[in-house]
Amino acid sequence: MARSALDEMSATGAFVRTPSTFRDSISKDPDSRFPAEAGRYHLYVSYACPWASRCLAYLKIKGLDKAISFTSVKPIWGRTKDSDEHMGWVFPASDTEEPGAEADSLNGAKSVRELYELASSNYSGKFTVPVLWDKKLKTIVNNESAEIIRMFNTEFNDIAENPGVDLYPPHLQAQINEINDSTYDSINNGVYKCGFAKKQEPYDEAVTKLYEALDKCEEILSKQRYLCGNTLTEADIRLFVTLIRFDEVYAVHFKCNKKLLREYPNIFGYTKDIFQVPGVSSTVHMEHIKKHYYGSHPSINPFGIIPHGPNIDYSTPHHRHNFSN
Repeated sequence: MARSALDEMSATGAFVRTPSTFRDSISKDPDSRFPAEAGRYHLYVSYACPWASRCLAYLKIKGLDKAISFTSVKPIWGRTKDSDEHMGWVFPASDTEEPGAEADSLNGAKSVRELYELASSNYSGKFTVPVLWDKKLKTIVNNESAEIIRMFNTEFNDIAENPGVDLYPPHLQAQINEINDSTYDSINNGVYKCGFAKKQEPYDEAVTKLYEALDKCEEILSKQRYLCGNTLTEADIRLFVTLIRFDEVYAVHFKCNKKLLREYPNIFGYTKDIFQVPGVSSTVHMEHIKKHYYGSHPSINPFGIIPHGPNIDYSTPHHRHNFSN
C-alpha cells in the first residue's frame, strides 16, 4: 500500500493515484450519523495541497469558515513517527513556528498520520489532506476533496453565510461532471503524472495530454467567462487550484514547461478572475506552496532549493467581466 504520492508508481514508471478511503457524508438531515451542525466539524488542510485548497476555497465562498474551523499543517513533509522512515504532513510545535501553520489544538496530534490512526487503529493507506474531522465522534468523516466540496455546497446551507451560492446547480451538473472528468485526468492529476513519472514514455504521454487539455480550455475561455458559461461553478474551483500553482511550481518542478500559464491570455485572465473572488485569495499561500513542492520531493529536487520567481501578481485587472456583459 502506498504511504505517499511518491510511492504510487506502476510497473511502467507511470504515476497512478490511489483512491481516498474515508467516504462518509455530512447531511442536512438532523437524524443522520453526521448531521450538519455549526462548530462540530474541523477541516485539516495544507495550503500547499491543491485538493485541500479547493475545500478551503469552498469554506470561504460559502461563508462557512465560522461554522467549520480549520488548521493548516507545515508545508514541508517531516518524519511522522520515530519508529519508521515515513515522511508526511506534520504540525508545528507552536503557532509561531511556521507562519500560516498551526499546532493541532483539537487532538494534540503531531502529524496527520496520527489523526488517521486515531480514527482507525488498523489503517494502512496514505495519510493525506484534506481531512474532515468530527469533533463529537472523534473520527474522520471524509478525506475525498471532491465529496467534501459537494457537502459544503449544499448540506450546510442552513448555517452558511452565503447559502444562495450554488457551485453545482442542477441544470449544469452534467456539464460540470464532464468537465471535471476531463480536467482531473489531464490537468489536475496530469501535472503529477508529468512530475512523478520515472520513465520517458509515461511523461511524454502525460505532458501531451496536459497541453491538449490546456489548449482546449484556452479556446473555451476565449468565448465565455467560465468553463460552463458565465456562471462560476465547481468546475472552475477544481481547475483553479492547479492553475494557480502552474507557473510557480509545475512548470519547473514537474517539467510542465512547454508553455507557461501566462502565455495563455484567456486562461491567465481567468485565473486572476477566480483569485479575486471574495475569500479565494486568502486560500492561496504561495510561500507554503513553493516550500512544499520544492522541499518535500527529494527524488525530484534533492537539495530542496526553492526558485525565486516568477512571483506573479494575480490581483491585477483581468477584464473577464466583459464576457458577462
